Amino acid sequence: MHAYPLAMSSPSDTPYERAAQYLEASADYRVLRKLRPVTRFHAPTPGAQNRIGVAVDVETTGLDHETDAIIELAIQRFRFDEAGHIVQVGQPRVWREDPGRELDPRITQLTGLTDEVLKGQSIDADTAVEILASADLIVAHNAAFDRPFVDKRLPAIAGKAWACSLAEPDWLDLGFDGRALAHLVAQCGWFYEGHRAENDILALIYLLAHALPDGRTVLGDLLARSQRPSFRVNAVDAPFEAKDRLKAHGYRWNAALRFWSREIPETERAAEEAWLKAEVYTGHGAPAFLPVSACERYKAAC
Repeated sequence: MHAYPLAMSSPSDTPYERAAQYLEASADYRVLRKLRPVTRFHAPTPGAQNRIGVAVDVETTGLDHETDAIIELAIQRFRFDEAGHIVQVGQPRVWREDPGRELDPRITQLTGLTDEVLKGQSIDADTAVEILASADLIVAHNAAFDRPFVDKRLPAIAGKAWACSLAEPDWLDLGFDGRALAHLVAQCGWFYEGHRAENDILALIYLLAHALPDGRTVLGDLLARSQRPSFRVNAVDAPFEAKDRLKAHGYRWNAALRFWSREIPETERAAEEAWLKAEVYTGHGAPAFLPVSACERYKAAC
């Protein structure tokens, strides 16, 4: 049975929807429905204490948060209960910003934004900060990319908790294949026009609201994962000849600080420390283990 947002009209009140349901009755067909604006996905429980989330997406002039800039910022607030049900969805807010330089033609091709469209535009920083500051959790689909840009542009919210719907869920274990937002949403039965920030945050909210086979929502799973403590392991002064072993083990090179690092769950610390001592340091030196919470996760390396 297809899961419908509560704000949508009855799923059987149009000939097209009746045709879609007819096709869905056959295993030979899959039907995708277009995402529509929504006000909630689940009825609120009277007296329940709800929390606030904000979905975020940015379009930028490039991939480097130090030299590139945001050209479009979209945020949308939502309320959710302890089980991860989304009980209220606010209005999306979208701002464009003139980066002060010509766009790479490939960025225009990807986003549809042009120099003419961006000219003279700017983000309403006060309103953006007000909305983001109200969040108990900020969610992005690739927070490692979005957060450094947002923190740089809006430093007043730099200490907020973030979660990543791309990296944190075990999508294969949840019954999905792939991790791209449009692909995940399609597996939930929806489609949308991507590469624009406003469309991406709506798609993200639909994905978070999706009910999993065990009765949880994607948001419920993400909340549990984001609250688990973890460690950032910095392989400081690791010998050069260990670089291939570190890379194969999931470490990434930090060019600014010049060491290999990765993040691991708290439960894996002992095993990771033993592996590093045996396979990397071999009696000379030791790694650094730094506790990481949702407030530090996905921050730019400094």
